[in-house]
Amino acid sequence: MVITEVLDKKSRKAFLDVARIIYKNDPNWVCPLDENVEAVFDPKKNNFFAHGKCTRWIVKDDSGKLIGRIAAFINEKKAYQNEQPTGGMGFFESINNEKVAFLLFDTAKEWLKNQGMEAMDGPINFGENDSFWGLLIEGFTQPSYGMNYHHPYYKAFFDHYGFYTLYDQITNHLEVYKPFPDRFTQIANWVAKKPGYDFRSFDVKKIDRFAADFIEIYNDAWHDFTGFTPINKQTILESFEKMKAIMDPKLIWFAYINNEPAAFILILPDANQMIKGLNGKLNLIGKLKFLYRRYRGVNRMRAVVMGTKQKFQKHGLESAIFIKLKEYVYPLNQYHELELSWVGDFNTKMLALHEAMNVKFGKRHVTMRYLFK
Repeated sequence: MVITEVLDKKSRKAFLDVARIIYKNDPNWVCPLDENVEAVFDPKKNNFFAHGKCTRWIVKDDSGKLIGRIAAFINEKKAYQNEQPTGGMGFFESINNEKVAFLLFDTAKEWLKNQGMEAMDGPINFGENDSFWGLLIEGFTQPSYGMNYHHPYYKAFFDHYGFYTLYDQITNHLEVYKPFPDRFTQIANWVAKKPGYDFRSFDVKKIDRFAADFIEIYNDAWHDFTGFTPINKQTILESFEKMKAIMDPKLIWFAYINNEPAAFILILPDANQMIKGLNGKLNLIGKLKFLYRRYRGVNRMRAVVMGTKQKFQKHGLESAIFIKLKEYVYPLNQYHELELSWVGDFNTKMLALHEAMNVKFGKRHVTMRYLFK
């Protein structure tokens, strides 16, 4: 086996091709767009480079055939929040051969050790956790846009190498035209009509205002969770810019109490239904297919992230937002499923909300850690 660091155009293409080779015969896999993967490793498009570094490798067998890949990175804002300095690894792919997998893990580990790290988490992203995050271990069905998909045999590689699970990531599915439980609906309707409570859908023309409201809510809602780092305006504006091509503003809702930003939900049409079969390429034909599918519409949505300021977390705002969402979605007769992805097993409040809506289980990913000592 020969492992090579990705440093030029040829090796960058090979890095992308590895996944196409590994999943060639898997009908559930949807190839991520090449440009989305490459953006993670481009300092001009990923502001995490302002406080971190990364690199990546490909591995070939003796005949020159691509058989695996991996990336390693350090987020300086998070690396030192643990008992031991902790880096990350991700974009891991391997043929069903433990020697190949272990060579990739060893390579990432050695690079991280040389950077002063004493552990690595993975598979994670060199960016926000809304995409390319977690190892799929249950629910091997077609993923939604941004969600990791893996072969079932990957889990054994991580276990045998010595990784352990930090937390489970639960994805649940909501059938849009299945009525909410009566109690949920009654509470939601009551909250939606309370004086001073206002619900607004996203307006692209007011992107700066909504970005500021998003940051205010998000940083308040999540700051007590382990490993949290505040999101900044550049990051969220980059995210909104990437979403524009697939965004339906009426699927993104904010709640206000006496004009104070209080809660939000960010939902996107499932772009994987638009890009399936494009093999990661947005050439002329790919763009035409994408635009046609976007115009025709898709039948699945993905809830990317939700948040409620801590002082408003028992006000029923989330329930009311879902009612407002249904008021828009129902008459369309287009969307039939909402994927709620993903919720960490540590987020008991959000999991309780899922249960109150009578969801069904969809997928399970795990974020894992390996200690070097």
